[in-house]
Formats: sequence, C-alpha cells, structure tokens
Amino acid sequence: MEDWSSEELARLRGIYEPLAESVRDLVDATIRTEADPQIVAEVTRDIGSAVARLRSRQIEGSFGVRHTTAGESVGWGNAVIGMRNALAPPVVTRRDESGTVRADFTLGAAYEGPPGHVHGGVSAMILDHLLGEAATADRTPRFTGSITVRYLRATRLGPLRAEAVHTRTEGVKTFCTGHIADDDGVTVEAEGVFITPRWLRD
Repeated sequence: MEDWSSEELARLRGIYEPLAESVRDLVDATIRTEADPQIVAEVTRDIGSAVARLRSRQIEGSFGVRHTTAGESVGWGNAVIGMRNALAPPVVTRRDESGTVRADFTLGAAYEGPPGHVHGGVSAMILDHLLGEAATADRTPRFTGSITVRYLRATRLGPLRAEAVHTRTEGVKTFCTGHIADDDGVTVEAEGVFITPRWLRD
C-alpha cells in the first residue's frame, strides 16, 4: 500500500474520525439507555442496516500500521490510540524533549470495572501502551516482555492523565515506568521490560 501524504491523511481523518466518535457515543448510550423497548428495537434495526452498509466495502483482517510520506506511523486500529477504533478512548499521547510520554484522556461508562471506577485490565492496557511508546523513543521497535502493575487505589471514571518514562537499557532489554493519576494523585503504577526483536539484533 502506498504511503499517505499529509493531505490524504487529513482527508481520511475528516471522513473516519467523526464515524468512530459517533460509535463511541453509541456505545455509551447503549450502556446507559432506559429507552422504551420499541425504541430499542428500532435502533437495533437501524444499527444492523448501518453495519451492512459499512461492510459493503472493507479491508480484510486488521487495520495494521500505515505510513505517511513523512515517515509517520498511523495505527488507527490500535486498541488504545486508534482514531478509527471506537473501542479506544482514544488516548492521545505526546512526548516531551526528555522522552517522557504523557496523555490526558477520559474514560466513561464503557471502561467500568468496579461500579464508577475503571476496570483494572483497561488501566493495564493503557499503561502497557504508554510504556511501550517510552521504550521506543529512538524509533527502534520493542515489544512487551513483561509488565508489573500495582493498583494503589481504585481509579475513578472520568478525566485522567498518564505518564511513562524510559529508565534504562541493558542489552536487548529496555526498562520503563509509568502511572495513571486522577485529580487526587496516582492510582496505578507500572514497570515494564521491553525486548528488542531478534531480527533487529546485530
């Protein structure tokens, strides 16, 4: 597949980002609705029709990673940051000059574990991704070898922030730490070891 230009990337974002946002709204509405049964049945039929129309032309398998002509990776199907993945919050990450990766995001009803709080597996998934971004600051692919998550207290649904940093490298292993926090402080901490794949080793 050909690399996308910045203009093509912007055009495609303009088409598919509103769709994914609408589906995220649909998921939230589905969880929290108390509409009459007739309305629910009508909406179910409408959704079935919409799915059939979208499936009239689609790629095989997963979205994977595409690239732009400027060398930027586009992972729109990613479960954490995927702009086209309605299961993703999505989390938008940014990296500062020190290599620290940060993100501000909101988790609503779709990410609930304990009542009113984030599912622990969702917290772990987000931290795994952020630590992975910190581990690949030099653009060398590295994959999760292990991740240890410590839940300090329950993480409330709502606005959150996360941070991850590379701490050291020992041979093919890169070590990172990170956390998720709410307005009252850190709720979840993580340490991860990321491995350089064999095909990139000397």
